[in-house]
Amino acid sequence: MELSLMELYNQMGGFAKGIVYTLAIMSIWSLSIALKKWWDLRAAQRETRKFAPEFSQFLEEDNMAEAVTLADKYKKSHVARVLGGALTEIRPLIQDGSVTVGDINSAERAVEREMLMTITDLKRGLGVLATVGATAPFVGLLGTTMGIVNAFAGMAASGSGGLSAISAGVSEALITTAFGLIVAIPAVWLFNYFQVKIDNLTAEMTYTSKEMIDYMIKNVTGEFGRSRFTREFNTTASAGNSPISQ
Repeated sequence: MELSLMELYNQMGGFAKGIVYTLAIMSIWSLSIALKKWWDLRAAQRETRKFAPEFSQFLEEDNMAEAVTLADKYKKSHVARVLGGALTEIRPLIQDGSVTVGDINSAERAVEREMLMTITDLKRGLGVLATVGATAPFVGLLGTTMGIVNAFAGMAASGSGGLSAISAGVSEALITTAFGLIVAIPAVWLFNYFQVKIDNLTAEMTYTSKEMIDYMIKNVTGEFGRSRFTREFNTTASAGNSPISQ
């Protein structure tokens, strides 16, 4: 006789139902975080596509005031957030023409601080996806183990090894195993997807921030030792690399 999923669920014991509830909560939690993360990253990329060309134009025109205003305007853009902090800190010095090597080093540190905080915000929630993807199969396996135990208990109670004696326990074991995999696989896929997206956004922030530091360097006369951050940018710029976008 064929049984529907609802009939199988009704035949499950209390422990197996608890496993199913736990996996359902894990699935809803991970999917809700993934949906919010997708929306946030989409908004960040959309605003950055508008911000980047305007910002580059203001730098070429030496219009720092408009560049700062532009960075404040695009609150969701990851690039604008990183550059905004440094611009706010260095803006008064650039306007009165008193930028020094120490000021540029301070701007570099401000960029690095903002980048660290922005990356932390971008990665918020990925730990949940990783945890769900790693533990959901084991939660399902726990239900599998108890299902096998129930199958042997049914066999002992009936005094026979027929399918009717063990079918309930075996069905519990298989259902919880399958449910655990159904929850884990999308979580792992989503974690890897967002990890790659965030790596690309980090590359965009790094490239653009180095471009701004290079702009500041050109406004300082005299020779000075450039930091590793600046040397890497100059190497990339001389090689003719372009910003990474996706």
